[in-house]
Amino acid sequence: MPPTMKLSSLLALPAGLIAAVYANEYSENLHLKPLPGGSLYAGFNFTASTPLEAYERQHFRFFPRSLGQILQFTRTEELHLRFALGRWDESSWGSRPRNGRREGGTGVELWAWIEGDTRSEAEERWSGLVNSLSGLFCASLNFIDQTKTIQPLLSFDPEGTLRSNGSGLHLMHGVLPHEVVCTENLTPILKLLPCKGKAGVSSLLDGHKVFDANWQTMAIDVKPECNAQGRCDLRIEQTVDLVLDIERSMRPRDNPIPRPIPTDQLLCDESKGYNSHDSCYPKKREGETEWSISRIFGRPIQGSCSPGDGSVSEVYLDVPTSRQVVATSMGTEETSDETARHYRLRDGGDLDLTLPQQVLEGGESAQEKALHASRQITGYGQERGGMHAVVTNPHPYAQRIVYLESLPWFLRPYMHTLEVRGASIEKMYYSPAIDRRRGTQLELVLEIPPMSTIEITYDFEKAILRYTEYPPDANRGFDIAPAVIRVSSKDGQDSYVRTTSLLLQIPVPDFSMVRGTRLSCAL
Repeated sequence: MPPTMKLSSLLALPAGLIAAVYANEYSENLHLKPLPGGSLYAGFNFTASTPLEAYERQHFRFFPRSLGQILQFTRTEELHLRFALGRWDESSWGSRPRNGRREGGTGVELWAWIEGDTRSEAEERWSGLVNSLSGLFCASLNFIDQTKTIQPLLSFDPEGTLRSNGSGLHLMHGVLPHEVVCTENLTPILKLLPCKGKAGVSSLLDGHKVFDANWQTMAIDVKPECNAQGRCDLRIEQTVDLVLDIERSMRPRDNPIPRPIPTDQLLCDESKGYNSHDSCYPKKREGETEWSISRIFGRPIQGSCSPGDGSVSEVYLDVPTSRQVVATSMGTEETSDETARHYRLRDGGDLDLTLPQQVLEGGESAQEKALHASRQITGYGQERGGMHAVVTNPHPYAQRIVYLESLPWFLRPYMHTLEVRGASIEKMYYSPAIDRRRGTQLELVLEIPPMSTIEITYDFEKAILRYTEYPPDANRGFDIAPAVIRVSSKDGQDSYVRTTSLLLQIPVPDFSMVRGTRLSCAL
């Protein structure tokens, strides 16, 4: 050995050998797509993988150690975690990104396949999983107890290659629709990335911009994948999807309050008279809105996140070729077609894309139609009510769906009143609630005829709670988790649609009665 070799080189030798034996991969990309109505879709995707053998030996490089040790301790084979805020506007924005597979209901949604010889053993490990994730992501996941946990049979399939063909595994699903998603949840997600949000496309994820979006969802998916040769990897995919209002996002942070437009900058419709010298009827702005990455997110993309030799950082701009795009010199345009442009990020330089105001021939392209679903509570009074769900199929062919509802134990549905108008029930799974032990689970398999609408209705009864079971804001009501709709596809890539959450009003007692009675008795 040469005498000039230092001790640090010897210490780095085992890590180099491990990196050579275990091939780790990391990639990230950003998808930008202007939407009708002056909105912009921004989809961030971060993918890392590690060989399953290295994971079992706790050799972590790109895969986050903090999450990996939790999965090992709780014997979790596959994990899916969602944080969502807002509502996707299907009528204006079209079909959902990623077929709704990386989208959750309002609040927090979690489902996982957990190993266990018995159901009680799996439930115990599930409790450890939600409590550990609660501390890791600064969320109230520890409130997902047995009353908020169900075991769906038809709505979810594993995305990865589970060992033993899924035998001995239990699917657990829980939702917290009242959870408020905020910056405290975004920061732990950024810390799981190799560059911690300091470089690459993750440098745009600023809490002020993310939570100013009209709609946003954050997803974490961990799944095992095996190839034909039997080599298995553990893959983690982190996704952040946003829909930003372009005009509102470009307001300066030091002066975010909207101000009246000066008189000389007003765009007036001169065909309509208005009896004022400083006001008029506004004229609809024509063409595409001017925007840039640095003005919307407050900064350009800070170089490339390349922690390994095979790491890739890319940006996809989904605009037609007729749209003018000005890129900085550090961004290299790799490919371009009629609908998208592809840029690969470089190390040591920023990337900014600017799109000037422009009128395009043909205007805004028509958005692809999507399955539409809505749900609301009907009836009046404090004792009973009803549920009414509407699902519309705009396609010229039939759609097969699985409709899933997870209801709290204090909402007791009358199953003899269940009615589906416009379609017949092919299969149904129903698990009744047990007071203060578990909620109601309802799964329906339906086929919606082409170009038609179906309705799902049933009546329910509201249970009487103990006064200690009410939250501090008892008069606000209780949140009901969104319904999950799985839309089957012939190619095997099923899509998902979730309704909005509901607010259930429960009879509220006079909380001052107990204190008043004690006071009067004392006097």
